Amino acid sequence: MLAFRDLDPQAPEHVLVIPKKHLSSVLDFGAEDRELAAHILTDVVPALARMLGIDAGGFRLVTNTGADGGQTVGHLHFHLLGGRSLTWPPG
Repeated sequence: MLAFRDLDPQAPEHVLVIPKKHLSSVLDFGAEDRELAAHILTDVVPALARMLGIDAGGFRLVTNTGADGGQTVGHLHFHLLGGRSLTWPPG
């Protein structure tokens, strides 16, 4: 896993969470990737949220899939956003 701050942050805390294994999107997750998916959601994201201090107030975890979903990078990645009240709909 890689995690680093987004170069164009959309919230005070905006971190990209990226698996090293190449998957184009969540549609590429297979049965063999269950441990990876669980690791992202049960270990990586909660630890980052705590480290960034956004766990108590809340945060948003986003992944874009396909052109209509706003995906512009052909590698699975998640946006972890927090540090302010986030509005809905997002865009």
